[in-house]
Amino acid sequence: MSFTKFAVRRLAEMTVTLLCASFVVFGAMYLAPGSPASFLLAGRSASPEALAAINAQYHLDDPFLVRYLRWLGDMAQGDFGRSITYRTDVSRLLADRLPTTLLLIAMSLVVVVVVGLLLGRIAAVRGGATDSTVLVTTTFAVGTPSFVAAVLLQALFAVKLGWFPSGGAGDGFLDQLWHLTLPAIALALYLIGMLARVTRSAMLEALDSEHVTVARSRGVPERQVIRRHVFRNSLGTVLTTGGLIVSTLLVCTILVETAFSIGGIGQLLELSTSTKDFPTVQAISLIIVALFMIVNLIVDLLLPLVDPRITLGSRRSSA
Repeated sequence: MSFTKFAVRRLAEMTVTLLCASFVVFGAMYLAPGSPASFLLAGRSASPEALAAINAQYHLDDPFLVRYLRWLGDMAQGDFGRSITYRTDVSRLLADRLPTTLLLIAMSLVVVVVVGLLLGRIAAVRGGATDSTVLVTTTFAVGTPSFVAAVLLQALFAVKLGWFPSGGAGDGFLDQLWHLTLPAIALALYLIGMLARVTRSAMLEALDSEHVTVARSRGVPERQVIRRHVFRNSLGTVLTTGGLIVSTLLVCTILVETAFSIGGIGQLLELSTSTKDFPTVQAISLIIVALFMIVNLIVDLLLPLVDPRITLGSRRSSA
């Protein structure tokens, strides 16, 4: 498939997916019990005139389809609406909080890729006791939820040892890196175990392949065999897990940000959901869906570069 055809097809798929996701996100909030008006009144009684004014301000009395189409049109123009809880534009809230979340996800992703690939490679190449140790370690990592890891890391490294802050996002880039170290590790722990296992399985499969046997029979040094014929050929399988890794990071960041009191969009989403802040929840949910689709598109574009046997629009199944 040519690049142009692939790009047009994926753009159409992403547009349809975003439209479907927008309808689900918009409708799901209205299916939940309660209403924005009840939150704004904070349990106080209100006259019919005051309640009507609130409903008119937020268009709560309009038919569902009318509200959805108005909201969709505003979103297409970059207008995310006005937060009911914070009484400010949602775009301003996102601009203030999104960089912190993206930095946290980026730090976690670096930890996942470096440690996960390294452990998987060591386990596959060395085997024996090393392989068993890595399997046990990754089993523990995979079995530890992010919020549990966050509590354990806080208790040990923040409260007991005092090496890292127990919460907050910090001020300035270096201070942010220091504050986000423990949250990044808590967010990455599960995915390190998953990526290490995928890498190990892919490399073991590559080690048993015919071209590796031929390379060894020709006297190619073992390090070169591992680097060029085993590790490189396994990257296609490993890369297909990229979408799953990023989607997990996007979801789990809500729990980690809440545990560490980080002012990112994850914590904002949790607070906005509990207060029925419709515009904020809807905007963040759509951003998460869009980020997930962008990551999957990047993975599809990188796969042919990593493994020439893969063409645009096709993916190898992971081991």
